[in-house]
Amino acid sequence: MKNWNYENEQWTRLPFNLKHLPLFTRHFDLASALIRTLWAAILKGVIFRFLFRLKVVGDFHQVHKKHPKLIVISNHTSHLDAISIAAAVPFRYWLHLYVAAAKDYFFSNFWFAFFSKHCLGAIPIDRHQKRGGAVALCLSLLRNVNEIWLVMFPEGTRSQDGLLHDFKKGVSVFSERTQTPILFLYIKGARDLWPKGNRIFRPGKITLYVGPVQRPAPIEEVNSNFQKWVETIDPSVIPPKNPVEKPSV
Repeated sequence: MKNWNYENEQWTRLPFNLKHLPLFTRHFDLASALIRTLWAAILKGVIFRFLFRLKVVGDFHQVHKKHPKLIVISNHTSHLDAISIAAAVPFRYWLHLYVAAAKDYFFSNFWFAFFSKHCLGAIPIDRHQKRGGAVALCLSLLRNVNEIWLVMFPEGTRSQDGLLHDFKKGVSVFSERTQTPILFLYIKGARDLWPKGNRIFRPGKITLYVGPVQRPAPIEEVNSNFQKWVETIDPSVIPPKNPVEKPSV
């Protein structure tokens, strides 16, 4: 596995808001190990055991044996989605887990930014920036790190109606340019507990399904295969097909 070299050009040229990624969340020392262990105990042992009652259907260990490098995609209906994935992934793989997160929310203030950096390993994605610094970093990570699970939400934003919406092409760009397979996840129940527009969450049950691994492919194929898989779990979130108009006589 390639390790980060903190003095190389890749490190020194990173934008300031991205420099935490290799340094704090990927570097092993006593302080970071203690913080990760404490956070895992709180997240897995308390929050997602008693407050949200997370159930994982599938085996991340088997997935990691075959695919140590993956782009991980999921439906997106709640602010709980990213943290639910982090809670579901076994602790031993946390050093390899990165989450592409909306900068305007997850890095909107000091406390959110601290949590996003040090507990989620978040890469801040500026949805309005065209320079592509975070995009370049994601591509660099996928090309140069042998063990990485990069979490992305291909719908681009949270679904207000709970239905699956068409994927943005970025997932396929990352996957095809780096030849990285894509793992499908489906999160059920998070929207009921913290839907878009609500300031306060409520306790309840979340189920996370671990799905198949998709080869690099155009976004239309990825989108279609994801919807077909989710339909076997929760058909209610599949958007209705547009009716074919009959030609006028």
